[in-house]
Amino acid sequence: MTQTAHGVEFTQQLSATPKSAEERAAVLANPGFGDYFTDHTAIVDYSVDAQGQGGWHNARVEAYGPISLDPSAAVLHYGQEIFEGLKAYRHADGSVWTFRPEANAARLNKSARRLALPELPEEYFLGAIRELVSADKEWVPSGDGEALYLRPFMIATEAFLGVRAAREVSFRVIASPAGNYFGGEPQAGLHLDLPRIRPGGPRRNGSREVRRQLRRVADRAAGSRVPRLQAGIVPGPVQ
Repeated sequence: MTQTAHGVEFTQQLSATPKSAEERAAVLANPGFGDYFTDHTAIVDYSVDAQGQGGWHNARVEAYGPISLDPSAAVLHYGQEIFEGLKAYRHADGSVWTFRPEANAARLNKSARRLALPELPEEYFLGAIRELVSADKEWVPSGDGEALYLRPFMIATEAFLGVRAAREVSFRVIASPAGNYFGGEPQAGLHLDLPRIRPGGPRRNGSREVRRQLRRVADRAAGSRVPRLQAGIVPGPVQ
């Protein structure tokens, strides 16, 4: 089966053994973070031919499972790996939305340039997100503060030992249901008592005080974490 998303054709080889509704419900009752994964993964391959021409191809959605790598794969020896993180949210009407996935696509490519990995066209990034969430939409939780966490990543899969850019690369997206980050009742906003800054005075003094206060908040917080602001949702349904 073939689907087209953002102008890119994705073949679908759906899992023959997806989790049952009962198994999925048990996970979604207490998903935690990064502990469970959905039934599928989205993949796009990159390779360079004998003439030195490279390109992305073989976009697909297939069953989630182990990755087969040669022991000399570049990612294992030279650290050619990058990743992003974003979430898909379920609205009250049942639709599923993401927030600014094009910004994640741009940031992934910024990382790729720094690690000598090939840049991924935005349409492949967005298409992979859409197709994976569409295949696993039943995994998107609906509780307050819950979401489906998406982890796009790119690894150099070419089998070689040498300091150069890899000629074979794999871009993949996996998904994991995530519980309420804060847990329990919503927390009040974070308040910082900022010092007055004289006109023309050094702004870095104020920034230093903010950092000190944030560290104190972190020390008091459970797990020494500073609550993160959650961005709003903008139009752009996934499903």
